[in-house]
Amino acid sequence: MASLVATEKLFSQCKIEMFTHMPADGTTEQSVKAGTTTVTWKDLRDYDGFAVGACQAVKGGNGMIELSIYAAESATGTNATEIKTTGVIAADAIGDYALLECTAEEIAQIGRAAGYALRYVAGYIDSHHNDDEQGVVYIRFGCKAQVTGLSATTIS
Repeated sequence: MASLVATEKLFSQCKIEMFTHMPADGTTEQSVKAGTTTVTWKDLRDYDGFAVGACQAVKGGNGMIELSIYAAESATGTNATEIKTTGVIAADAIGDYALLECTAEEIAQIGRAAGYALRYVAGYIDSHHNDDEQGVVYIRFGCKAQVTGLSATTIS
């Protein structure tokens, strides 16, 4: 018999999404893309912070060499501004990964200083080669209104 006790703790407080980042063209440095086409800007309005993690999945060269968090004024990337970066890293083997997080307060402060109202976030990856691919996780945390099903358990 299934338990009647609510078991959803993290998934009702955080919006967790996963992507495969595959550079869309010959460029090696770009915002995280779902597959090869859609830039994955996410609205941070109802959250206290954002975290991104990237794991080297396919090596066409020497792998991921930098992971950053960018924020923008719109879902199309208007006035995209770097918030935080790992700096140069050597994710040169399958399974190597990098993690970053920032708060909405950090984003607002950097935006104000630049004259921008930053609200949308995305991971930004620099790879050694345009055939390098990464698995990426986005976590928007500190949900202002907890709700069951905020994070999907499966997508197919």
